[in-house]
Order: sequence, then structure tokens, then C-alpha cells
Amino acid sequence: MLVAVIVAATLVWRDPGGVPAPLAPGPRAESLPAPRSSAAGRLPRVAVLAHNANTELTDFVVPYAVLKRSGAAEVWALGLDPGPVRFFPALRALPDADIAMFDARYPGGADYVIVPAVHEDADPRLLAWVRAQAAKGAVVIGICDGGWVLARAGLLDGREAVSHWYSREALARDFPAVRWRQDRRYVADGKVVTTTGVSASIPVSLALVEVLAGPVRARALARSLGQEDWGDAHPGAGFRLGPRHLYTAAGNMVAFWRHETLWAPLAPGMDDLRLALTADAYARSYRTSVAAVAPGQEPVRLASGLTYLPDPVSPPASARPLFLDNTAGPTGIPLLEGILRELAARYGPATATFVALQLEYPTDPL
Repeated sequence: MLVAVIVAATLVWRDPGGVPAPLAPGPRAESLPAPRSSAAGRLPRVAVLAHNANTELTDFVVPYAVLKRSGAAEVWALGLDPGPVRFFPALRALPDADIAMFDARYPGGADYVIVPAVHEDADPRLLAWVRAQAAKGAVVIGICDGGWVLARAGLLDGREAVSHWYSREALARDFPAVRWRQDRRYVADGKVVTTTGVSASIPVSLALVEVLAGPVRARALARSLGQEDWGDAHPGAGFRLGPRHLYTAAGNMVAFWRHETLWAPLAPGMDDLRLALTADAYARSYRTSVAAVAPGQEPVRLASGLTYLPDPVSPPASARPLFLDNTAGPTGIPLLEGILRELAARYGPATATFVALQLEYPTDPL
């Protein structure tokens, strides 16, 4: 038993896994595709698609909120079905419409379709709708493991693509007709765009704003997020799960007496982009659950225009609020960087680094 403990401790010490430092800003390989010619004379139409059962929170909310804030597009939050969307790992919201309503209103389809990671990525109706939108001329953008949907729909065959680091081997095995790479944060090949992990949602959204509204508006929006660069260079090969990460995750899960529920008080007009990034990061710590609350358990419309639903629970008197006052903006600190620094101060650098690994966020030691 003692020998096993010593061996395990040696592995944890020798192999910390990988969360690489960010690369210096450099020239982008290419811009994202421009909208189709039929969008001339109107705002381009962007559909952000969710599976109602389980859709990755940040993958969905970030592009929706960034594009709505930019004013550069007509943005629709779509559910596969009517009713609320359950996000993973926290929060719920009401989409603007379901796909049937959108199709009835816009039979010519969207100009852009953004597909976040969903847990039911082989759902036949989901795949059929994405294929149909591509056939109508939409640019299809897969965020993070939304690449599974695009691959299953046959949109990536013969193209270059990227994905979340954790899915690389499985995707390469299951879809050998795709030319997978790992040195770019996002890749456009024809009218199909893919990204790396969760943290790529802000850069690719800003790249789309730049295409739709120009670099001046994109830079102003980027500054409000503390995002100096939204280029496509990315140290993807440096992300790797190691024994130290597994040790951190196991320790956080087992130490149930340290677990806590953080409460996100929903208020009209609050910044749901910041809320989504913070809730996502904390809920991945293996120490925290995040629940949304609102007076009277009523739905609340936040800054993006998306309506969020409180969770059917009541906070205890000792409840701690979710920390939402992260440093960002004029200081030049990216919004997600500020969140990870606060998480490191609260739960320790090892936990913050483990969360950065899951988000595929390059960072210096936290």
C-alpha cells in the first residue's frame, strides 16, 4: 500500500499535465466567411442553436450575447423544440423560438448557424436541420464539441477542422475523412467553421463581428471584454490531462464537506455573458454547484435579451452568492482570466488550472 502511494505521489509530482501559456498575438490565417449575397440590404441573420435537453452554457450564451451586444446581426436563440433549454453545467433559459417557428418565418434559412456542444449530438432532427441550413447557404460554425454535430452531419468531410483537445483522438478515429489540426483556435474551410475548446467562443464571436461590422466595432467590443487579441493562433498541442489534474479532481470530489452551492441572483438587465462564464468556470471546479434564484421564482430577462429561469430551489440563510465582479475591460485583463484568478484565490491554483484545462484556456500560472 505504501509503495502504491509513493508511486502515485511521484507521478503527480513529475507529470502535471499541460495548460500552456498564451501565444503572442500574430497575424490571422484567414477571416471568417462573409454573409451570402442574399443578406445584402439587411442585417445578417444568425441562429444560435440549442438542444433543449443539454447544451453547453458558454458555447451558447457567449456568441449569442456578443453578437447581440454588437448590433451587427439579427440574432436568434433557437431550441430544437418549444420550451426551456437546460444548459450544462448550470442555468436554464427560454429561447427566442424553436426551429419549426424559425423555418416558418424564414424559409430561406439563416446566414449563419452557430452550433454549440450538445450532449445529444447524434439526434437525427438536429443533424437534419443543420444539414438543411447548410444546403440553403448558411455558414455553419461549430463551437467546441459542436464539431461532433458538424462531423456527424457530414459537413466536415474533406475539410480542415479543429476541436476541443479532449475529443481529438476520438474525432480523428471516427471521422478520418476530416483533416484535423490543433494549432488554430478556429478554422474556416469554405462555409464551415470549427473552434477549439470552450474559451474559443469569445475570439470566434469577435472574428464574426469583425466580418459583419468591421474592425473598429470589433475592437471596441473586444476592449469591453478585456480581449486585446482574437486571432486564431493557439497552442493546442500543449493541453493534456495529467495525474496532477486527476488528483485535484478526485480530491475536490471526495472532500464533500468543502462542497458548496453558489447562488446566482438573476436581476433584469444583468450581464449574462459574465454570468455564463463565471457559472461555467465555478461549476467545473468539482467543488461547486451553481443555482439561479429570482424574486417570486419569475423568469428574468438579462442584458442579451435572453430570458433565464430560476432553479426550483430556495437558498438557505447561509447561501453565498456567485462572484460576478471580476476584473476586466480597461485593465486589459480578459474576462475569463479575471474569473480564473478569483477562482484560484478561492479554491487554490491547482483547481483553477484544472478548470482552465477543461475550458482549453491558455494561461500563465494562476
